[in-house]
Amino acid sequence: MTPPRLVLATHNEHKVGELRAILLAAGTIDGLDGDDVVGAAAFTDVEPVEDGVTFEANALIKARALVAASGLPCVADDSGLAVDVLGGAPGIFSARWVGRHGDDRANLELLLAQLSDIAEEHRGARFVCAAALVTPDGREFVTTGALTGTLLTAPRGAGGFGYDPILRPDGDTRSCAELTPAEKNAISHRGQAFRALAPTISAILAG
Repeated sequence: MTPPRLVLATHNEHKVGELRAILLAAGTIDGLDGDDVVGAAAFTDVEPVEDGVTFEANALIKARALVAASGLPCVADDSGLAVDVLGGAPGIFSARWVGRHGDDRANLELLLAQLSDIAEEHRGARFVCAAALVTPDGREFVTTGALTGTLLTAPRGAGGFGYDPILRPDGDTRSCAELTPAEKNAISHRGQAFRALAPTISAILAG
């Protein structure tokens, strides 16, 4: 088996699959296939402490940790939902809005409860992503993306993860969880950030 060339700094298998698909579809990374790209679980089961105060800082923390564990170029993202009426919250706390990490359903239900009396015209929000690439020799690169939309009053759709079932992108009638994976990747915050980073990844892997 060919050893991996690139590590995605996440233990979330949904996100590993999504990021792998985005990078491979970008078409700018010569010779990269699915076996070349692995998640963090291939090297460690330890999650670094994300104590940055911005998406960019947390993405770099995760990428640096995986470079140290793997010795390979590492890509990480930090993403979240910024709600206008909450002043940009949950923001960097999106994955632990209920006080514990990774309980997507509880996070979503808490946010809906907090916004239960908010009219549709005031339910604007955006998904935000910072994507970071860190190399074993210490080079660091960060790109960003955002997807704006409106928060629904109840979840819709079985696809995606996180807050996807309650964000309806601008210009669409469906939630992110009702989009096909290809449709979502074409417009998503992660898709934007990782497509912007793909040429740099290609140059790094080309040596």
